[in-house]
Amino acid sequence: MLKFFTRFKESRFMRGVVYAVVGALTYPGINIFNKLQVNGMENLHKLPKKNVLFVSNHQTYFAEVITFIHIFCAVRWRRKLSLGIPFYLLWPSTRINYVAAEETMKSDWISKILSLGGALTVKRTWKKDGVEVRKSLDPSDTRKIERALNNNWVITFPQGTTKPFAPGRRGTAFIIKHHQPIVVPVVISGYWRAFNKKGLKFKKKGTLLSVTFKAPLEIDYNDTCENILEQVMDSIEQSNKYMLKGRHHFTSSL
Repeated sequence: MLKFFTRFKESRFMRGVVYAVVGALTYPGINIFNKLQVNGMENLHKLPKKNVLFVSNHQTYFAEVITFIHIFCAVRWRRKLSLGIPFYLLWPSTRINYVAAEETMKSDWISKILSLGGALTVKRTWKKDGVEVRKSLDPSDTRKIERALNNNWVITFPQGTTKPFAPGRRGTAFIIKHHQPIVVPVVISGYWRAFNKKGLKFKKKGTLLSVTFKAPLEIDYNDTCENILEQVMDSIEQSNKYMLKGRHHFTSSL
C-alpha cells in the first residue's frame, strides 16, 4: 500500500493536478498584478523532450520555478511570445523537474505540496560549526538528477542560493560533463523586487518580471568541471564581469 501511495504521489497525474492548481493561483501574480516579459520563448519549441538542463540565476525560492512551469506548459500549447490566457493549465506539460534544497521543500506544508510538482530534492551543503564544508552534490543526488534528464527537462540553479553573484556549485558542472545534456542558460530579473524571499507573497505590484532563454551553450564535454562551471556562470550573468552591471541582479537586502 505504501509503495502504491508513493508511486501515485510521484505520478504525472498528481504532477498535472499540482501544476493546474498552483498555476491557477499564481497566474495573476505573475502576469496580471505584475507584467511578465519572456524573451527567447520561441526557441524552446526546437528542444527535444528530454535531456535538457535549464541553468538559471536565482532570486526567490519558488517564484522563478513556478514561472518556468507556466512557460513550459504554454510552449506545449504552441505559445511563442507570451503566456496568453492560461488554457494550458487544462492539460499542463508534466515532463518537468526542478532541483531544490531538501530542507527548503520540507520547511512547511506549502513547500511539501510544491514538492509534488517534480522537485528533485538534494542536500546541497552541510555545515560544521557554522562553516560550509561540502559544496558539491551528493553522488545519490547526482544520480537522481541524471535519471530525471533521461525523461524530462530539468531546471537547476547552479548557485544554490538567492544571493546574487554567489559562486556556482561544482555539482552542476559534473552533471553537464558526465551526462552531456543540452544546456539552456536562463537569466531572470525583477523577482526580488516583486516577491518576498520565498516567492509566494507580494512585496511590490506592477513590477516587470523578465525571463530570457538564451541559445543552448556549445560545451566541450571533455573540458574540466571548473571551465564548464565558469562558462555556465558567465552565461547566466553571474560571473565577476557582470557583478557591477545592472540593479536587477541585486536582492532586496541592498
